[in-house]
Order: sequence, then structure tokens, then C-alpha cells
Amino acid sequence: MRLPSPPPCFGLITCLLVLMLPLFGSCHPAQLPRKPSLVFMEHLNPSRVGFSWGNLTCPLCKAVFTILDIALLSDANEERVARAVGEACVRLHLAEEQVCRDIAELFREDFIRALQESFLWPSEACALLVGPSCGKFDVYAPWNITLPNVPKPPVKPPSPPKPGSPQSRVLFLTDIHWDKEYDVGSVADCKEPLCCRKDSGSASWRRRKAGHWGTYGKCDLPLWTVENLLETVAKAGPWDWVYWTGDIPAHNVWSQTREQQLLELTVISKLIHKHLGPNVTVYPAIGNHESTPVNSFPPPFVRGNRSSAWLYDRMAEEWAPWLPDQALKTLRYGGFYTVQIEPGLRLVSLNMNFCARENFWLMVNSTDPANQLQWLVHVLQASEDKGEKVHIIGHIPPGLCLSSWSWNYYHIVNRYESTITGQFFGHTHLDEFQMFYDEETMTRPLGVAFIAPSVTTYVDLNPGYRVYYVDGNYQASSRLVLDHETYILNLTEANHSPEKDPKWTLLYRATDAYGLSTLFPSDCNGLIGTFINDDPVFQKYWYLRFKGHVSKPCKEVCKTVVLCYLQSGRSDELKQCDLFSGFEGSSARAVRKTLC
Repeated sequence: MRLPSPPPCFGLITCLLVLMLPLFGSCHPAQLPRKPSLVFMEHLNPSRVGFSWGNLTCPLCKAVFTILDIALLSDANEERVARAVGEACVRLHLAEEQVCRDIAELFREDFIRALQESFLWPSEACALLVGPSCGKFDVYAPWNITLPNVPKPPVKPPSPPKPGSPQSRVLFLTDIHWDKEYDVGSVADCKEPLCCRKDSGSASWRRRKAGHWGTYGKCDLPLWTVENLLETVAKAGPWDWVYWTGDIPAHNVWSQTREQQLLELTVISKLIHKHLGPNVTVYPAIGNHESTPVNSFPPPFVRGNRSSAWLYDRMAEEWAPWLPDQALKTLRYGGFYTVQIEPGLRLVSLNMNFCARENFWLMVNSTDPANQLQWLVHVLQASEDKGEKVHIIGHIPPGLCLSSWSWNYYHIVNRYESTITGQFFGHTHLDEFQMFYDEETMTRPLGVAFIAPSVTTYVDLNPGYRVYYVDGNYQASSRLVLDHETYILNLTEANHSPEKDPKWTLLYRATDAYGLSTLFPSDCNGLIGTFINDDPVFQKYWYLRFKGHVSKPCKEVCKTVVLCYLQSGRSDELKQCDLFSGFEGSSARAVRKTLC
């Protein structure tokens, strides 16, 4: 069987590239246009090149996918398909030529194998690309987890703790993105997806150059800035414990190897242990950048060299000083675990890569991969029976997950609202939150997913970290978040005197900035109401959302989209809010394409 001639083959490969496009997107949600259109998406993603599927007809789509199915029956065709993917990437100007070649080669084996095992019929693939008129796309079909036949306990609204009650002080780190190739003085505004590197070239008088401590732009952090942060937070202790929600490597996703990923995991894990010391327990979660290819997290039924065992086993080795044997067992199995932090408080660390559309292995099976959500229900029911409170940490916020996964998670949070008292995520690199409401009316606030800002500068941000103040260890403690602080390194000031030790400073404390007593769900929901009615307060939030580095205010469409996002702990709520506002789905797609 011959491969298709160049034009059909090119159309075929661009079909495949739709699942790889997030690799070339920006994490930076820039200012939004006044006009609610697809330009919104392009504005959020300045490095992304628009592409129209309008010239791909339904019959042509089905024909080329049928040819693909036949072609991939032979492993000998994998290399030819990979070359065509690289060529399509170049011709579509998705990235520089060498980046296109490298990413096609890196993804070749895993991506094609997942496609072969997905049982994706041509009509399903074309329904995804062309639309429902071309077929039915049910690879991510709706599914439901099973809840125990145990009545939900009566809900008691939380009360603020009495003055002087104990509080837990929790350090939160996320999205470090250490770039071992960071090079001071290199070009900071290069054409590649990641700049400020040795291969970016030396900056001339017309080009911005990489600063010593970090750089505004498409740049990650040098190791000395990461270590300076760890030295700073070590001195700022004591900490009751630490949450760390992943994304260790840089954004050079086209050239990463397993050896490199494991080295960076080991280096950062050991540095955290070194600086925080043996008496501080760190509870990690897995980010989407930990694997290579990026976002590639096969479910546990995928075994052998294509499994994630190479990554999970090293994590278990490096994190063994912090986690008990039972937690390490489930970590090795599926990248998630549970552990008791203190009497009365349990932690669940989720592998949120099993909810991400960018994880192409979910084409094989997206129904509760690794049985993680069903396991979560079991843990929560056991905690409810014992009267424990539970904190959940993860990398990707649940409101940005696949619809069915997000719906089921939202359902679980509703059922166990009296048990789940904290949800902590990262991934967006921004300072945000998303609300959870009762499913009956979608008006009563019952939970908050706190989304902390990144350590890295990527894109156009100051480095930062978060401190949470949680209702402490005493009888009848709510274990809810009472307050949080965000600290930043002002790069303009730090790079002005690179020889001096930089100062990480308090950007804001939430209750002081917004005039709140606590950060209970009702308080955060009330804050959204304040954003609606008091624009100066909203503009303050917009400034703080970007860690103190944003140039223009957020008005009109921008504000509407952000308010939708804050109320959308479930992904379909973002779509509904989007359509109700008249954006025809463009803003919801744009928000999701800011994923890092």
C-alpha cells in the first residue's frame, strides 16, 4: 500500500497536528480584544499561527484517515509519517524548522502507537476535525463514577475560628521550570518557543538580552534563581508542611530526553530537601511537563518501555524521605497517593494528567484512567467515616479538564463538601481561583480551587511563590484556608543590580487586599460579586493575577471571560457561560489553549 500523494498526506498530517498544537501555544493570557471572535484565541496565544480547516471536506477527511489506518498497519511507515508531520509543521509555520523536525521525531513512536491502539474510526476523527455533520466523536464519551450508597451528612456552614486559634503555615511551590541551558546575555526575544538559552544566540543592541536572575518573555529560570528562592523560603520558615505541584523541566519540549527529565527531577528534589531540611515534609504532585514527550502519561495498562514506570519509579526514590510506603506504592502505579498529614487531616495528591486532553494516550481510554477518581471516592468515604478533613493537590485545575472527568470530579466535591476543605493547583502560571457550587441550584458556594502563581517567569511574569494559612490542628478545626500571601522577585529591580542578593517581597495578602475576613467559599464567591460591581477592585485582581507585571487594564470582553472562568470549577460551566455571553465558544477555547 502506497502512502498518499503529497496533498492528501499533508491534509492527513495536519489532522494529526491538531492534537499536538498545545505544544506551540503560549502560557500568557494577554489582553483580550473588544470583539468576541476567534481573534480572541490568537490574541491570547501570540506565538500560535491560525489555521483553517474550512478546506478539509468530510469525504476527503474520511479518505485520508482510512489511508492512515492502512498505512500504520505497518511499523515501517512510522518514519515516513513522522517526516510528513515535521514537513506539515514547517509549512504551517507552527514553529521554526528545527523545532518542527525535533518534535515530530520525539513524538513519533508514542503518538502513533497511541493512535494505533485508540480504535479511532475515520468518522470519529473527522467528527472531531470537521464537525458533527461528518460523524460522531465519542472517544471522550460521558461516563460516571460510582458513589457509595451512604447518605450525605447534613451540611454545616463553617464558622471563622476563634481569635488565637492555631493556624498551619503551608508553603506552596508550583511550575518551577528550571532551564539548565539558560544563558545570561542571550537573546530574550528569539523566534523559538523558548528563549534566553545558549542556542538563542548573543543579543545585539537591537535585541533584548537575558537578565541574570530571569527575564520577562518566553524564558524559564536559571538554577541559581531557583536555589535563591529555596534559600529565601528556608529562612522564612518554619513551615508546617509544603505542597509542591510539579512542572520541573523547562519548556524546550521538542528536545527533551528521559535522562534529562530524570536528572532535573533529581536535582530539584534534592535541592528542596537540602534547603528545607529533614524536619519539613514536602507533598509533591506530578505536572504535565515531567514526562517526555510532554503530556504523555499512558494509563497503567500500558506496560513495558512505553509505560510511565521510568518516571514514577524515580519519583518514588526521590520522594521516599517524605512519603510512607503505601503512598509510594500507588505513586509507582499511577502517579497519585494519599497520606495523613496530621491527626484529622489527610492529603490526596492527584495525577491530573489523566484528565488532560493534551494527554494523547487518553484516545485509547479516557474513562477514569487508572481508576483514580473511583479510588478518590474510596479515600473520601473512609475519611468521612473517620471524621477526617481532606486537602487535594494536583497540577492542572479541574475546571480545565476533559468534560466528563471534570463533571465527575465536581460531583465528588459536591458529595464530600464537608470532608474536602482545601483544593490546591498550579499549571496556569497565574494567580487565580475557581468556584464550586451545589449541583442542585449552582448558586450555593461550597468549594474553592486555589490556583497559585508559578515560580518561573514564563511568559512575561515575575518569579513567585505562595503561602497558605490554614485553620490549624485543634479539635473541631475546619482545616479551611483562612488567608494566603504571594511573594515575588521583581526582575526589574533584581537585574538592575545582579551582583546583589535579590529580595523576594510580599506582593499582597489576600484578606488585606480585598477586605475579607477569611477565604472560605462564601468569601471568595462574594469577592466575585465585588469584581462585578466595583471595577477598581477587579483591576487590582487583574494586576495581582500576573504577579505585578501587566501593562493594560482588563475591560469588556476580557472582564466577562475572567469572571466566567472564576465561576467555572466544572469545565462545561465555562462553555455555558461563554455561549451565554455570545462568544460562540471562542473564549473557552482560548482559556484552555493557555495551558502550559
